[in-house]
Amino acid sequence: MYTHIATIITLIFLGITFIQSGYDKVADWKGNVEWLKGHFAQTPIKNMVPQSLFLILVLEVFAGAFSVIGAIQMIMNGETEFAFWGSLVSCVTLLFLLLGQRMAKEYDGARTIVIYFIPAVLVLTWL
Repeated sequence: MYTHIATIITLIFLGITFIQSGYDKVADWKGNVEWLKGHFAQTPIKNMVPQSLFLILVLEVFAGAFSVIGAIQMIMNGETEFAFWGSLVSCVTLLFLLLGQRMAKEYDGARTIVIYFIPAVLVLTWL
């Protein structure tokens, strides 16, 4: 029972994290692209920043939506299909973000991503 509650709370955490992050990207798309062009100027994705940002945006929207739907589904009927997909897409999204930070040699940013990765992996193990 306690794992069930922890899973729901963690899914809500992931939902808030990714929905807010996706919203921020949409709200200031141009500013994000410009900043990221400088951030990734010395990396293999320097010429693919808008496409990479769009991929991350799509992943974040799906991760956030699936996580929230998964939490609601667990509350309503105890099923975990959307919870599984929400946590899995969250993990994949965070791995992409980690890869980008490591390529940019932004090690503090990479460490921060691990803080989000731990709960996403925990949900997978709880499911």
